Amino acid sequence: MRDAYHEDLDALTERLVEMTRLVRSAISRATTALLDADLHLAENVISQDEEVDRLFAEIEATIFDLMARQQPVAVDLRMIIAALRMGTDLERMGDLAEHVAKVARLRHPDSAIPPEIRATILEMGQIAERLITKTGSCIASRDVESALELEADDDAMDRLHRRLFKVLMAPDWKYGVEPAIDVTLIGRYYERYADHAVRVAHDVVYLVTGSRPQDTGAL
Repeated sequence: MRDAYHEDLDALTERLVEMTRLVRSAISRATTALLDADLHLAENVISQDEEVDRLFAEIEATIFDLMARQQPVAVDLRMIIAALRMGTDLERMGDLAEHVAKVARLRHPDSAIPPEIRATILEMGQIAERLITKTGSCIASRDVESALELEADDDAMDRLHRRLFKVLMAPDWKYGVEPAIDVTLIGRYYERYADHAVRVAHDVVYLVTGSRPQDTGAL
């Protein structure tokens, strides 16, 4: 019985890592769809978000079953609590990638991104991919040091987010209100995606140490 119990706990980690792979692919493809006005790719991102939702539903079901049957304590309880929190954040990251793809679909056959800020959006997408790749590695390895680094890694996304607002507020912005709204929303989606990656990293620290980073003063 205990062997099956720990196999279920290991399966939670495996599903979480798989979710990181899915949401990394989603934000990568959504960025390409956005910049290239690729309707087919945008539709693909939107439809495949169901797979992220399915994995999260499996995580929830496993957690509720373990809580009811095993009454976990100590590290096992922390694992279950952290897995639920991480799964919630990863599911939201999938939704944010889907939102980016929906903007691409809405503006097709045109691109929602004016030429002057294409490089910034591309860089935001690349940072998002790096953050979630590192997050997945932290979940798999329970590497606290790497998890603590994500807060600093997220600073680059915040700088790009501020850069977008400077462009939008500049007197020479010539694209009108609708593109400005699109860019504002898109910037927010990437910024929030990165924030959720950091939250997952915080939960890795909690899982290993029993404290969240802000409690230890590490971040």
